[in-house]
Amino acid sequence: MTALAVEGVSWRIGAVPIVDDVTLELAPDEFVALIGPNGAGKTSLFNLISGLRRPSAGRIRLTGDDVTALAPYRRARRGLGRTFQTSAVFGSLTVAENVALAVQARRGGAMRAWRRRADREIATRAAEILAEVHLEHRAGRDAGSLAHGEKRKLEIALLLAGEPRVLLLDEPMAGVSTEDVPTLVEVIRGLTAGTGRSVLMVEHHMDVVLDLADRVAVLHHGALLACDSPDAVMADPFVQEAYLGEGL
Repeated sequence: MTALAVEGVSWRIGAVPIVDDVTLELAPDEFVALIGPNGAGKTSLFNLISGLRRPSAGRIRLTGDDVTALAPYRRARRGLGRTFQTSAVFGSLTVAENVALAVQARRGGAMRAWRRRADREIATRAAEILAEVHLEHRAGRDAGSLAHGEKRKLEIALLLAGEPRVLLLDEPMAGVSTEDVPTLVEVIRGLTAGTGRSVLMVEHHMDVVLDLADRVAVLHHGALLACDSPDAVMADPFVQEAYLGEGL
């Protein structure tokens, strides 16, 4: 079954198309990178998929279910997770407390005081998630004291606590130092490695895109210009023309 299907989705402001009749599918375990010049509509498409905006036309499906009319939190409950370009963690809580709180929120029920010891099941799950993003050695540190690259890993951990099947990663390398990029790439690579999860990632670092993506989708003026293997997309003369002077 298709993990995510974007079917003829458009979003217009007046007569101006911001996203123009985009059709795109992700299979389970698939990693698709979404690239395009500034202003191509990448973040707008993410907003439509995640429910922050309602499309002017078209449908969005998660594992076959039409979620076009659902609020963002309802899409999250159905397995859609998203990170944003800016870091968002509880800086005064420890890394482990951040993740434990996210695990507890996913499981529902009354919210315990944040500073109390999480019950064993929640603590165990939080530890498993921290190990998956290579942050177990930072569990007791305040999240606000982490380096930017580690905060990105923590954001991914918070996303995983919601048990998503489809992850939208919006420029995860933004602001990350050069020396932290390789370890963050390995964390992101592991998100789809036999997990059943799918990833749609917006990223401007083309070396990262070519390293991680099974397919690359190219947006240009809000329309999908190409979607194919990285090698095929980079060799496409229309893509090269669209990016002429864009520094890719």
